[in-house]
Amino acid sequence: MIKNYLLFIFTVCFLSLSAQENIPKNDGVKTLNTNYTVLTNAKIYVSPTQVIEKGTLVIKDGKIVSVGNGVSIPKNAVITDLSGKSIYPSFIDLYSTFGVEKPKGPDNNSRRPQYDATREGYYWNDHIRAEQNAIDLFKYDTAEAKKLLQAGFGVVNTHIDDGIIRGTGTLIALNSNGTDANRILKEQSAQYLGTQKSKTSKQAYPTSIMGAFALLRQVYMDAKWYATGAAKETDRTLEAFNKNKNQVQIIEAGSKMNALRLDNIGDQFNTQYVFVGGGDEYEYVKEIKATNGTFILPINFPDAYDMENPFLAQSVELSDLREWNQKPYNLKILADNNVPFALSTYKLKEAKEFMPNLLKAIEAGLSKEKALAALTTIPAKIIGKSNEIGTLKTGAYANFLVTSGDIFDKKTTIYQNWVTGVKNELKTIDTKDIRGNYTFNLKNTDYELTIKGELEKLKSEVKTNDKKLGSKISFNDDWLNLTFSTTDTTKQEFIRLVANIKDTSVLNGKAIFPNGNDTVFVATKKTDSKSQDKKEKEDDKNDNELKVDKFYPVTYPNMAYGFESLPKQETLLFKNVTVWTNEEEGILKNTDVLIKDGKISKIGQNLNISNAKIIDGKGKHLTAGIIDEHTHIATSSVNEAGHNSTAEVTQEDVINPEDINIYYNLSGGVTSAQVLHGSANPIGGRSAIIKMKWGETANNLIYKNSPKFIKFALGENVKQSNWGSNNTVRFPQTRMGVEQVYTDYFQRAKEYDAKKKSGQPYRKDVEMEVIAEILNKERFISCHSYVQSEINMLMKVAEKFNFNINTFTHILEGYKVADKMKAHGVGGSTFSDWWAYKYEVNDAIPTNAAIMHNAGVTVAINSDDGEMSRRLNQEAAKSVKYGDISEEDAWKFVTLNPAKLLHIDDRVGSIKVGKDADVVLWSDHPLSIYAKAEKTIIEGVTYFDIDRDKQLREAIKKEKNELTNLMLQAKNKGLKTKPIEKKEKEHFHCDTNF
Repeated sequence: MIKNYLLFIFTVCFLSLSAQENIPKNDGVKTLNTNYTVLTNAKIYVSPTQVIEKGTLVIKDGKIVSVGNGVSIPKNAVITDLSGKSIYPSFIDLYSTFGVEKPKGPDNNSRRPQYDATREGYYWNDHIRAEQNAIDLFKYDTAEAKKLLQAGFGVVNTHIDDGIIRGTGTLIALNSNGTDANRILKEQSAQYLGTQKSKTSKQAYPTSIMGAFALLRQVYMDAKWYATGAAKETDRTLEAFNKNKNQVQIIEAGSKMNALRLDNIGDQFNTQYVFVGGGDEYEYVKEIKATNGTFILPINFPDAYDMENPFLAQSVELSDLREWNQKPYNLKILADNNVPFALSTYKLKEAKEFMPNLLKAIEAGLSKEKALAALTTIPAKIIGKSNEIGTLKTGAYANFLVTSGDIFDKKTTIYQNWVTGVKNELKTIDTKDIRGNYTFNLKNTDYELTIKGELEKLKSEVKTNDKKLGSKISFNDDWLNLTFSTTDTTKQEFIRLVANIKDTSVLNGKAIFPNGNDTVFVATKKTDSKSQDKKEKEDDKNDNELKVDKFYPVTYPNMAYGFESLPKQETLLFKNVTVWTNEEEGILKNTDVLIKDGKISKIGQNLNISNAKIIDGKGKHLTAGIIDEHTHIATSSVNEAGHNSTAEVTQEDVINPEDINIYYNLSGGVTSAQVLHGSANPIGGRSAIIKMKWGETANNLIYKNSPKFIKFALGENVKQSNWGSNNTVRFPQTRMGVEQVYTDYFQRAKEYDAKKKSGQPYRKDVEMEVIAEILNKERFISCHSYVQSEINMLMKVAEKFNFNINTFTHILEGYKVADKMKAHGVGGSTFSDWWAYKYEVNDAIPTNAAIMHNAGVTVAINSDDGEMSRRLNQEAAKSVKYGDISEEDAWKFVTLNPAKLLHIDDRVGSIKVGKDADVVLWSDHPLSIYAKAEKTIIEGVTYFDIDRDKQLREAIKKEKNELTNLMLQAKNKGLKTKPIEKKEKEHFHCDTNF
């Protein structure tokens, strides 16, 4: 028995020794270090919520052996007394590119677009690169590691910042004294995604963020199909994507709006993303919380603008001024709303900028406990390494900081950053802290000395009789050298103090006068707490920092004309108003209209409702809200130009509820619109039908259960004749080719749909799904058109495949084919009097709308322009002038008729009991140039009120002035400012190329 036991002990010892050294090295005699390292008497932050006073930390072999009070210290231990010092877990950055070379562009400098992928055996799109692994490109960067260590970071999750799907990241310990073998904590730690194309390929698709979202969806579908084994060819990208699907999914959103958009995609495919944010999440905090996502946040707060030039200052938007004030509060607001987040150095020019910015966030109200969690326990939890990093619990890696005090105090020094048990000495730990307030006397003159600043960059201030004397200080290796000017301002003479510091409460040394004589000086540190507090407050006041105590509240949206709180649905009673019903009743004078529960409840005279808000309509006109059949406002993206068919993209992905044109449209009486894809390709993207609910999120703007539409296009744009000489690659290049594109895609969709309905296995293709919906009469086409020959062509193609075109938009030669349009059953949405802005509209005439209307075609007047859209009432009036159309019919051109073309006339477009209460109160006849929209109401909610608008203009002016003054103060305090760059508001049109 004893023999067996001794054999067991021998074996264990042998294996233990061999495990420690199994690679022969030609470096002479070597002794293995088996000692323990023990740090005692420190304030130890085991975690953000567990703090040990005068604790002991024991480490060995890169791990924490024990931590606490009364810890037993092993005999073979190297002990360091850290009395007065603090120990924190080292920080973790999950969104880094540390050690990974930046991707380079292709050698091909051709400006001609590339439509096909460059790789064989991989996914059809070069920007999907799931097969990449950061570990394959990783090379430890000593210089960069030093900067991160100095900023307090011990672990980074590095990745290849390139592509829409970027492959896996690698978890790296910043162990400067080791090898990759002990630096790499996890080879494949997370899968990284984004919305930007790969820099290594010039493949055109996607050209827009709308296309990036569609491509991401298609990858999920293709990966699921590939996993069934149905694919005939190997795809290494999809194989890798499927392999990585159980990894943490970290996606770069870059803004609160993109986070919400990407969350919709994640929900569709049962994937919970970790979002890399943009620092603006506070604006949509309720919706951000509802994503159930964790966020990785940069803290690159904006600098103030240089507002000294009053003319340039006028051009700065209120939203940009607010951003400077509000962004430092983002972390506090998220923490208050229990949104989990980690922090990152991402987007900072230098790692050293990190802590000053974090201190701004703490000053803005973020608790230190939450800040520490965001740097330690939360990132560790995200990456699934809570037992190994992020805390100082037994068994975790010995990753910790040794500091002079509170890590979140600007005066604190980080002395050491230990990573996997390896000490990185950042500052000399035994440097004496001589900062404070002292008094001394020289030749019967009393002096006050203040020493402040960072230990390595001390600042001095010498006063006598409240007179400040110029001074300069240096402190190295316990030697103090202080030079200050004499009180005689007529002479440039100085007194020098020299002292070897042993006790920081008393500075003893030699004073040397201008004449060379010297004497002993003794500077005694003040201990009066009241005086000290007063002095510290003065120091804080004199620091080059601007204390912005006022947080300007977030509005909805968070910009000019936003609501302090979202408006509520009301019961409204319009009295004695002229009502344009757009129904058989026509125009009703001196009539009452009751709005209740978001619907038109009653129409009549002498209505009395006890709980209704009364609106006097005497001398005014009430109409249904204007509907713009064709617009490109309220979107972040217009065209996906990467292919000749992009039916897979949708405007619903990129609705921008913060476009000021929504508010402008409300001021012009517009309540609904179809947001269309552009005209970059014969088959464009899907539409979004929205209501102008200013202040709501994108999802709340989109019609619920709205009819399905898609944009088609004909003419010069789609064949790229006006795109320049480099764009002669993509098919089609002729109008004949456009017809062939339609025929080809409809035939493919027909075959795809037949296979799908047969029950056979098939690869789900969103593009084919959408085109098949057209064939099945489940989706309607709005087609950009000009020339009659092409208009005839598309109707014939549609009839060949047994469906009808819904709407020809622009249709400036519609008067030539009005009879054929009527026979086909297609409507026309046109301009009132735009023409000659390009060659193919030379035959446009101002009576076009009237001729189509008189032929029995359903006619609408659209804008296709953010400026014209708020004057559609006047555009409709032009048909009265040019075409002798009746006022009621002309008014229907911008209300009921576009509602019919959009198949929403059962909800909006007229004032009829039961329809949505989308109405406008006009000050005058709605077709008059003098008419103003006084109230614009959607579903019983007043989104525009002319009286509120007047008040807001004054409030906006006041707030801009206040923020301007704060920025001027910032510059006067010496803080960094940035020049004003005037932003031109771009109006999107059909040919906007993104």
